[in-house]
Amino acid sequence: MKKLLFMLCLIVLFTGCDEFGTDKDIRSTARLGSKLAENQPTPNDIDYSLERYNLIRRTYWVNGQREKAVNLPCPVVKPFGYIVLFTENGGIVGSFTVDGKVSSLNSFLTPDSEYYSSGSAYNDWLPDVDGSYGENDNMGIFFFTNDGKYIEWTGTYLYSDIPMKVENPIVKYEIGGNK
Repeated sequence: MKKLLFMLCLIVLFTGCDEFGTDKDIRSTARLGSKLAENQPTPNDIDYSLERYNLIRRTYWVNGQREKAVNLPCPVVKPFGYIVLFTENGGIVGSFTVDGKVSSLNSFLTPDSEYYSSGSAYNDWLPDVDGSYGENDNMGIFFFTNDGKYIEWTGTYLYSDIPMKVENPIVKYEIGGNK
């Protein structure tokens, strides 16, 4: 009887040590992410960030120093892109040639809150690989045109490095599935 009770206790004890499937999945995914990051490391040979260039230009522009924004030198060749801005019902607001790149309105040159620490815990702000802080969410975008104009947009847009001329809306969508 004692042996049986002892065996049952061992079975219950070791059954409780079994991992849940989600815990295994989380660790497995983390290991896979580490393996992929090791096999394909983040580039560390980027010498100049067009994102930071855009953010500096915008800082000058929105603070009334437009001449500095327009004449800010860029030591790398800026790509040209093409963007079409759409209304909510699919109408076209405009199409533009983009000088450089499109940037998020939620992208910053510095972290967006104060550094703090508490005992051994602290926050460590990490920039993205383009040297900027913030998130690329749906808050909106900004860009400069090839003739030096500044545009902010919070709606739907189509961006490409292929020149395009859109005269009629091709894409229409409805919010909330209303018809």
